[in-house]
Amino acid sequence: MPELLPISIWPVAQKTSPSQRRGRYLPASDAHPGKMLPAIARRAIQAYTCPGDIVCDPMCGIGTTLVEAIHLGRDAVGIEYEPRWAEIAIANVAFAKSNGATGSAEVLVGDGRHLSSSADPTIRGLVALVLTSPPYGPSVHGHVRTTPGGGVEKLNDSYSRDPANLAAVGLDRLQQAVLEILIGCERLLRPGGIVAMTVRPWRRRGALVDLPGEIGSLASKAGLDLFERNVALLAGLRDERLVPRASFFMLDHARKSRERGAFPRLVIAHEDVLVFRKPLATPYRRGSGGTALARTVESGGSQHGGAESTSLLKYRLDFPPDPEASWGGYDCPVPCSDDSAAPLSGGPHE
Repeated sequence: MPELLPISIWPVAQKTSPSQRRGRYLPASDAHPGKMLPAIARRAIQAYTCPGDIVCDPMCGIGTTLVEAIHLGRDAVGIEYEPRWAEIAIANVAFAKSNGATGSAEVLVGDGRHLSSSADPTIRGLVALVLTSPPYGPSVHGHVRTTPGGGVEKLNDSYSRDPANLAAVGLDRLQQAVLEILIGCERLLRPGGIVAMTVRPWRRRGALVDLPGEIGSLASKAGLDLFERNVALLAGLRDERLVPRASFFMLDHARKSRERGAFPRLVIAHEDVLVFRKPLATPYRRGSGGTALARTVESGGSQHGGAESTSLLKYRLDFPPDPEASWGGYDCPVPCSDDSAAPLSGGPHE
C-alpha cells in the first residue's frame, strides 16, 4: 500500500527577498511592510493548482500571489483594501504580462471580508486556490535606513494610517475579520478547493499570540477542513547550516528582551503555511457510495541525478467512484501538480 505523504518543510529562502523580487516586481513594491515571499506563493500555486485554474487573494497587497499565478499560467483575482497597494499590484501584474506571463489577473479595491460579493459572481464555486496572509504585529515589519551620525531610521513599517485597516485593529476584531474572510473563501472555492494561509505568531505586550492556532479554529467554523500544516523556512539552507535572514526589527526585539533579563527570545525562522480544503460537495455525485481522497507517494524509477527513486505526488481514490458519478465538468475535484512544480523532497529549489 502506498504510504501517506507527510510533506512539511518548504525551503523558500534560498534567495533573499530582494533577490527574489529583482527584475520581477516594480521597485515601488519595496514600500509594502509585509510582503509574501514570491517563493512561498510559487510553491503553493504549483502544489495545489493546475495551469488554467483560478487563484484568489483577498488581501493581495502589492500582488505577489497574482504575479506568481499568472507567470505559472493560472488566472488570478485579488482584493486590496488600500488603494495605494492596489495600484502597485495592478502595475506589477502589467509588468509581469510585459515579461511574458500567460495568465490574466484582476485587482479590485475593496474589503476582503466581502470577498464573495466583491469578486465576479461567475467564478463562485470555481476557484481552485485562495492564497493569502493576514497582517502581523508591528515587530516583524518595516525597513531601516542608517545615516552617519544620525542613527537608525525606521520606515515603511505601516500598512496604512486608516484605523479601520486590519493591521490596526485589536486581536478580537482581527479574528472576527479572518473568520468573515474564510467564510467568503469557502463560497468561492470549488469542491476540494484549497485555502493556503501563511501566518506566524507574534508578541503582544510580551505575550506570544498563537495566531496560527486561532486561524485553525476559525477555518473549522467556516466549514473548511485542515488538510496540511507546512513550514515555510525563512532561513536559507547551506549544506547542514541555516543561513539567518531575520530582519533588523526581529533581531532588535530579541536583543532588547535579553537586555531586560526577560526569558531569552529567539528570532522567527519560519512561517506556518496552514492549508485547508473545502469538503467534496455531495451534489456532484449521483447514486450511493462515496469517495475519500488522500495524497500518496509511489516510487518511480531513477530520474534525477542518479537517485535510486523519485517520489511522485498523486491523488488516490480510496473507493472507486460510482460509474454514474459526475464531477461537474472537472476531471477530478482536487488540485494537481503540473510538471513545473517545485521538488517535494526538500532542499534548494530556486
